[in-house]
Amino acid sequence: MRTAGSGGEQGTGIGDVVEVAFVVPRSGPAGLFGPACESCGALAAAELNAAGGVLGREVRLHAVDGGRAPAQVAAEVGALVEAGAVQAVSGWHISAVRQEIAPRVSGRVPYVYAPLYEGGERTPGVFLAGETPDRQVLPGLRWMAAEVGVRTWCVVGDDYVWPRVSARAARRWARTTPDVRILDQVFVPLGTEDFTDALDRVLRSGAQGVLMFLVGSDAVRFNRAFAATGADLRCVRFSPLMEENMLLASGPSRELYSAAAWFESLPTAAGLDFSRRYVERFGPRAPVPGALAESCFEGLTLLARLAERARSLDVDAVSGAGEGIAYESPRGDVALVHNHLRQDVYLARADGLEFDVLARLT
Repeated sequence: MRTAGSGGEQGTGIGDVVEVAFVVPRSGPAGLFGPACESCGALAAAELNAAGGVLGREVRLHAVDGGRAPAQVAAEVGALVEAGAVQAVSGWHISAVRQEIAPRVSGRVPYVYAPLYEGGERTPGVFLAGETPDRQVLPGLRWMAAEVGVRTWCVVGDDYVWPRVSARAARRWARTTPDVRILDQVFVPLGTEDFTDALDRVLRSGAQGVLMFLVGSDAVRFNRAFAATGADLRCVRFSPLMEENMLLASGPSRELYSAAAWFESLPTAAGLDFSRRYVERFGPRAPVPGALAESCFEGLTLLARLAERARSLDVDAVSGAGEGIAYESPRGDVALVHNHLRQDVYLARADGLEFDVLARLT
């Protein structure tokens, strides 16, 4: 991915470009699924360009490593925006990074944040393409209680905003839900390698299930340690951030559940068609385009739809034009409501190296 200059607001000929700061993890715990994020972004750009680009201009992605310290990532993105080198920002990166980027780019360029997140983002010019706890975690807990009989939980999460705020939402919901309880919670530093203490807390809690808010390789290490102790024989795991590349790295997993708006095995026409196009472009040995990577495709698609509706990439024009945008994506029919993409969410259980989609939650 390379940087290039940009033309005027409307296309004026060959060489006109829309540069997007594409912030995805090339390092850190989330680097595990970074290659799949880059592939999904490349597919989105290629398909947009084949259809005429954005506002008649070629889309190019300027890759930024979103796996570094949040302030470092935000400084790079802010410098690109300040220099006029990019006209928009998108990609998959953790909420701690988003919270640093958003105030730097607010009012300057549109920012489409692709991943699931904790909810509550209201910065002007920021659009959210991912799932939120009210439509992902809470319906998943409700399903687990009704269908699997799991009603007591221990939270294990990385120590930053998404796990903590999501866990708070789960605790608040549990206090008003008969027979569902959060018995304990433990947060570990991002990048933790030894989960001995966290596992001890889980086992001492006596919980029937672990509600996981761990990212990338942190989740992989926890899953491996969990299985090594035999805890997977007596305790289920449920995570809103668990995809196929993480599952492959975790190894055989009993009673591991995930909730997301898209799975590589999602048996819908739109989902299967996306998987087909991905394989045709990158081949069968490419990184699996799990829900986390596919969200990068969603983010760039939403950016294009916003520009199309506004007939501009001016952040004020885009902000005024977004409400009610609706279209079909790999996730099915989606619509923008209060700057958040409303979408169906599914519950799946690990089956070997794939997920078996069991139910639609919302």
